[in-house]
Amino acid sequence: MSKPLSDHDRKKQISVKGLAGVENVADLKKNYNRHLHFTLVKDRNVSTKRDYYFALAHTVRDHLVGRWIRTQQSYYEKDPKRVYYLSLEFYMGRTLQNTMVNLALENACDEAMYQLGLDMEELQEMEEDAGLGNGGLGRLAACFLDSMASLGLAAYGYGIRYEFGIFNQKISSGWQVEEADDWLRYGNPWEKARPEYMRPVHFYGRTEHHPDGVKWVDTQVVLALPYDTPVPGYRNNIVNTMRLWSAKAPCEFNLKDFNVGGYIQAVLDRNLAENISRVLYPNDNFFEGKELRLKQEYFVVAATLQDIIRRFKASKFGSRDIVRTDFSTLPDKMFVLKLKDVGVTAWDICIKTCAYTNHTVLPEALERWPIDLFQTLLPRHLEIIYEINRRHLERVSSRYPGDMDRLCRMSLIEEGGQKRVNMAHLCIVGSHAVNGVARIHSDILKATVFKDFYEMDPHKFQNKTNGITPRRWLVMCNPGLAEVIAERIGEDFIRDLDQLKKLCDFVNDEAFIRDIAKVKQENKMKFAVHLEEHYKVKINPNSMFDIQVKRIHEYKRQLLNCLHIITFYNRIKKEPNKQWTPRTIMIGGKAAPGYHTAKMIIRLITAIGEVVNNDPVVGDRLKVIFLENYRVTLAEKAIPAADLSEQISTAGTEASGTGNMKFMLNGALTIGTMDGANVEMAEEAGEDNFFIFGMRVEDVDAMDAKGYNASEYYNHMPELKQAIDQIAGGFFSPKQPDLFKDIVNMLMHHDRFKVFADYQDYIKCQEKVSALYKKPKEWTKKVILNIAGSGKFSSDRTISQYAREIWGVEPTLEKLAAPDDPK
Repeated sequence: MSKPLSDHDRKKQISVKGLAGVENVADLKKNYNRHLHFTLVKDRNVSTKRDYYFALAHTVRDHLVGRWIRTQQSYYEKDPKRVYYLSLEFYMGRTLQNTMVNLALENACDEAMYQLGLDMEELQEMEEDAGLGNGGLGRLAACFLDSMASLGLAAYGYGIRYEFGIFNQKISSGWQVEEADDWLRYGNPWEKARPEYMRPVHFYGRTEHHPDGVKWVDTQVVLALPYDTPVPGYRNNIVNTMRLWSAKAPCEFNLKDFNVGGYIQAVLDRNLAENISRVLYPNDNFFEGKELRLKQEYFVVAATLQDIIRRFKASKFGSRDIVRTDFSTLPDKMFVLKLKDVGVTAWDICIKTCAYTNHTVLPEALERWPIDLFQTLLPRHLEIIYEINRRHLERVSSRYPGDMDRLCRMSLIEEGGQKRVNMAHLCIVGSHAVNGVARIHSDILKATVFKDFYEMDPHKFQNKTNGITPRRWLVMCNPGLAEVIAERIGEDFIRDLDQLKKLCDFVNDEAFIRDIAKVKQENKMKFAVHLEEHYKVKINPNSMFDIQVKRIHEYKRQLLNCLHIITFYNRIKKEPNKQWTPRTIMIGGKAAPGYHTAKMIIRLITAIGEVVNNDPVVGDRLKVIFLENYRVTLAEKAIPAADLSEQISTAGTEASGTGNMKFMLNGALTIGTMDGANVEMAEEAGEDNFFIFGMRVEDVDAMDAKGYNASEYYNHMPELKQAIDQIAGGFFSPKQPDLFKDIVNMLMHHDRFKVFADYQDYIKCQEKVSALYKKPKEWTKKVILNIAGSGKFSSDRTISQYAREIWGVEPTLEKLAAPDDPK
């Protein structure tokens, strides 16, 4: 598979990558060599590939630092309202290429490396992903940071600097095996430790009630050490900060008992305190009520609030002497988007300052902390929560006198069995705004999960449909497509994605249709090379690339995809001489280590692949690949190569989805249910250009009311019955015929997500997909209309709406002066 142009030559033609001026290239080479010889290699005679990567990272970082300092200085002088985005996850991926894109350095760096005899892509592959997130929620936070900087907001991301991020997934004999993600092993060139801003965080202890107030005493202290990472906006010279906290034991930790044995043990015990920031919990959409997790949540909130208040007191320009002590203006000067939060004591300030974004309606995902755990770890906070609840319930009963059921439902404390703190209820009561992350999701919150709260405070509830940053998810990962678009409508779409609507004018333009198809084919060729290297499976690059990548979860229905694969396989076997539309079906994603069903789903996918890929009758008309270790960096390779995007969750379960938006922007067509943001995507692209199937939310509700009976479908659909019997009978696991009995049992008897109910419509819809793929020009026209309709799903639009409608700040596209400009 020869590529028409080398990547280096292609990049040189691409204007969206920034101009490679001669002086620029010469300077970069000089700085690069300085870093290589003085910063890194020093007394070693040889350089490794990793040295070359670090030298490039430091060279690019130099271009960030001046802008970073100047940005923070301008915030200090102008004292704008700050936005604080608190999240336990920031799924950043790699930083080098994104920084080069946002600073317009990519072509110059590429040329400099080329002249030095180095390969830019090889160097980029040396960088570890910063995998400090599980999936959608953590990646959303990363997109939001990019947009907040690109829109000139004085924003800060606050989270935890996990020593170990999301595990690396290895597939061994078809099973998922987890490996620790030691991402900091070689150091992280993008972070800067800030020990001068270290903060104490207290745990355990007890409360003492005195006439003059309450004291929290005998606590254990852990120090929060901040590490700052620069977040550059897109070509506006603004560089914001992501501040991640690391846990450190204080010097005197456990050293009170100073005998020899006790001393050694005391030093070893420092690990207990420092474990707080050791590892990311690997659950997506699932609450695990562990003490360490509650510690992590309180750790990030307590450290962050101290830091915010320190900055609030100190940052009024020209008034350093008289530090602010009037906190009534706090809501005018800061805004906390609260994902996991336990609130502050000055209640009215808290409400005006905080807002809550809900990310899921799955009951097993909502946090409900046992009272006794709370009592042990945070005794004073529990007392405050009781007081908050008392005032809240007083307000409820004055609004709804005598409605005891409502009082129970709305309490922050759940009675019955083990008493628990309902954290979502606490968030709603403690915030002035509550939002879901897609129109349908926000409607479901108001109609069901938070119905009582909506009835009492309708003004609090809003929608903010999620988005993705077009810098990483188009310009960076798909430069060929970005360039074809820029040739037609200019480059302004990169900061104003709504301009993609202009592409509608080119839907019948033969040359444009050809260009779009050519870029997709090149991306597929490149990904096919990657796949053949990694999976030793021969890929047919003319086959439809049908991709489902996301966390493995029953509600996302990878099993429905499996049933289509088996049905398609059986059809080919039955009529081997028919002209089938060839497909390469790829499924990727991690399963939480403790989620047995999800791990079995992975094993089923790999087992199906073993049978299908080795069947000579099928040949290259169907291949099934499980994409190992799906992560940001793999998404950047797979998404630009996709023809078909699978978004097939049961209606009413996926809050929004963001992968769906990335596929749409990168020229894939979507097969999906009317769930999450799919609803709005179909609206923007036109339903005729979308493959919609399956039950709507109303149908699911109706089925819940009457009862879902899987065996009805099994008995009335011969192809479904055949597929299930093959799974159950060991067709895909001949050495262990009952390997998948748990999955079959779940599907037949307790499937919350009604896979069989959508099977027939899904198969029919897939037939329409195959038929259209046989008409490449018609297919590509629909692709163009999808790209043209994807502007709404920029995180710039999402953040502009948060800014204006919740945070009370105004986005701007103005540039800051560059560091080398006079101010």
